[in-house]
Amino acid sequence: MEKMTANKSVLSWINEKIDLVKPEKVVWIDGSKEQVEALRAEACATGEMIKLNQELLPDCYLHRTAVNDVARVEARTFICAPSKEEAGPTNNWMDPAEAYKMLYDIAKDSYKGRTMYVIPYSMGPVGSKFSKIGIELTDSIYVVLNMSIMTRVGTKVLEALGDSNDWVRGLHCKCDIDEEKRYICQFPQDNTIISVNSGYGGNVLLGKKCFALRIASYQGKNEGWQAEHMLILGLQKPNGEIKYICAAFPSACGKTNLAMLIPPEGYYKKGYRVWCVGDDISWIRKGEDGRLYAINPENGFFGVAPGTNEKSNPNALASTKKGTIFTNVALNLDNNTVWWEGLDKNPPENAIEWKGSKWNGKTSEEKGAHPNSRFTAPAVNCPCISSEFENPQGVPISAFVFGGRRAKLAPLVYQSRSWNHGVFVGSIMASETTAAAAGAVGVVRRDPMAMLPFCGYNMADYWQHWIDIGAGLDPEKAPKIFNVNWFRKDDDGNFMWPGFGDNLRVLDWIIDRCEGKVDAVETPIGFVPNADDINLEGLEGEVSKAQLEEILSVDKALWKTEVEGIGEFYAKFDRLPATLKAEYETLKKNIEG
Repeated sequence: MEKMTANKSVLSWINEKIDLVKPEKVVWIDGSKEQVEALRAEACATGEMIKLNQELLPDCYLHRTAVNDVARVEARTFICAPSKEEAGPTNNWMDPAEAYKMLYDIAKDSYKGRTMYVIPYSMGPVGSKFSKIGIELTDSIYVVLNMSIMTRVGTKVLEALGDSNDWVRGLHCKCDIDEEKRYICQFPQDNTIISVNSGYGGNVLLGKKCFALRIASYQGKNEGWQAEHMLILGLQKPNGEIKYICAAFPSACGKTNLAMLIPPEGYYKKGYRVWCVGDDISWIRKGEDGRLYAINPENGFFGVAPGTNEKSNPNALASTKKGTIFTNVALNLDNNTVWWEGLDKNPPENAIEWKGSKWNGKTSEEKGAHPNSRFTAPAVNCPCISSEFENPQGVPISAFVFGGRRAKLAPLVYQSRSWNHGVFVGSIMASETTAAAAGAVGVVRRDPMAMLPFCGYNMADYWQHWIDIGAGLDPEKAPKIFNVNWFRKDDDGNFMWPGFGDNLRVLDWIIDRCEGKVDAVETPIGFVPNADDINLEGLEGEVSKAQLEEILSVDKALWKTEVEGIGEFYAKFDRLPATLKAEYETLKKNIEG
């Protein structure tokens, strides 16, 4: 196919890569339905994908990755900045010159006999001032088809780019899927990403974490905006007004469920709604009116399948009913559909499990789907997708919410005293390990702003960037910053808060606080609600006022231990902002006082 652009920087870079990897042919991805259909057919012919029941699951396909290639590999992910200090103490670092040499040696001639697909893609609505453009070269049809769901691809992207050099270079080579030579390398100073020896989405859909967080966080620092690992939801009140919240949670804390929340029945009847703008990533800029606005740079959901069902997340499940690629789930041979653990209580008896062997879900102890099996679904499929999803101006943000999984420590919700205190609250975010995670249960894992694996530069400088953003905002217009904990437990180890749809009760209080409609109680860690201000209507017999007061309590003895843990974590950072050091000292004093 002829080249789709005359952009010199694009063409010279592609030609260099053609010389390196030696493809048999080059195909430019134009974004047309015809081309997507042809690629699907080709992938089915080679066995790379399996076409599912088109009556029950139109335009849906199944893909299986190699058994050694089923998740993001943090140990093989590098920030290749000029100095180790620029990458910071929480990232793996490699010298850029060494990294390029190593990667190019691995990639050399790896496309022989294969096709190079050139994917021009936009993160964010094409042409929005928020958006950024990337080009990914890949030898995988699976990558092309996933990127076509997750991003905006094709000719219109190159038209928007014109002859600009502001685009992110991405090279993906499947090579031999050799885990010993698997690397995912980001070069923030060069706007470049190189991924070799993987075929799994999180490592090869380079628009996702690689660009939208690691590269974009560095771009944001230099250009005065933010790339954050945050969902965006709109909370619609009965009067029709919609207020938007950005929220960050480490994995396994219910982020997608919150983004697609269905209000409890009583709230729903009154006219409350939640609209999903994004379930994973936010790009945030200051608008002309001085407020912060956010877009979701993605165009689809890359969700974990196990546990997604009619009860836990009906909106996510509905999103997968058409145009979706399933990865590493079980194939039900009776009706040619998919199944995963937690979908229902009726595993298929005549099936093929995620590795490709015959499987009887009734008798086998083996799982049908990999625990990290995925669905890649178009965002437009989501029943609660926001009408502002494509808005090139983004949505105005009223609140930032941080959260984690803490059995005893953090109250159900508390508000920071100020922007800088809020940055401190985000910087000390942590979750306790569950049985699902490898290793011991209850170990505190720090994951500041849920960005630990995704920050493209020194995390101390990233915190300073948050502080700088706040300094440039009118305090009246700046989002208020909160922390939530849906996972508080009683002494018998039972969850004290019902979670899921009932989390709306907390969001409702958060917006009331942003609008100055309710008071709060000052505690050593920040402002907590008066129990009377959280609406428990419909929770009779489940949560009493006394229990709510317990969930909102702050135990100074537990916080003393927490203060020690924060001190140990902060000690890793030579460049810790003075502002955060001061906030830490304030917390210490408050707890001891």
